Amino acid sequence: MPTLKNPSTKTTQTTKTPVAVKSAKKEPFLNFENVSKAFPTPKGPYVVLEDVNLKIQEGEFICVIGHSGCGKSTLLNMVSGFSRPTTGEVRLRSQQITKPGPDRMVVFQNYALLPWLTAFENIYLAVDAVHPDKPQSEKEEIVKYNLNLVGLTEAANKKPQQLSGGMKQRISIARALSIRPQVLILDEPFGALDAITKEELQEELLKIWNDMRMTVLMITHDIDEALFLADRLVMMTNGPRANIGEILNIPFSRPRDRTRIMEDPEYYNLRNYALDYLFRRFAHDDE
Repeated sequence: MPTLKNPSTKTTQTTKTPVAVKSAKKEPFLNFENVSKAFPTPKGPYVVLEDVNLKIQEGEFICVIGHSGCGKSTLLNMVSGFSRPTTGEVRLRSQQITKPGPDRMVVFQNYALLPWLTAFENIYLAVDAVHPDKPQSEKEEIVKYNLNLVGLTEAANKKPQQLSGGMKQRISIARALSIRPQVLILDEPFGALDAITKEELQEELLKIWNDMRMTVLMITHDIDEALFLADRLVMMTNGPRANIGEILNIPFSRPRDRTRIMEDPEYYNLRNYALDYLFRRFAHDDE
């Protein structure tokens, strides 16, 4: 077989047309492959999710939306490692997820702060658990940096009962970010907050994400929140045996301005499409 030369090199030698070599397909950063999850019951297995396939690239901000019982939290629990698929695999950087790890951090709706510790101590506990060998002074600097990141330096010595709901969630986010996870998992983090605080934290989360560009997987029931935050909106079908019904690509450029987005006719096209999907094509049946 003749030696193939650089295409830019001129030659008068006649050679056979080379066969194109297929390049290796890039593995998604986070990959759900044929994932199903069933829970045992006295009447037999209850299938929550069935044949879920989703590929997420590094640095994407993904929101997941759907009716209660469609397996959103189960999906996130498999990424965090709290639960494992019955069939299929969830992989991060080509490695199967089988247990929790510091490369994936969860922020819950109920904050999950230890009430007997201060804001500083709650964050320090996470840093110390992941980096026990770092000098104490370095760990304290990490805590101070992340408190400042969420604008709560002055609340460092306050305990959770002395903080508002929004402040508690800021501490939860700071704790998650303090160990620099590869994936930030958000389980309706702003669902219990008033509308003004919710918008403030959405803006703050986007600023942090724009700076760090970690991969975010977030559950929400708020379509407006998803359209403001996400690169893609994953819309689930109803359970049981729920799967991904449709995925909307959110076209708004970054960094995002809420007022400008809400003046864009495409915002309302997407909003109406998502509402139609959830409340007409997959309307919840209480029966």
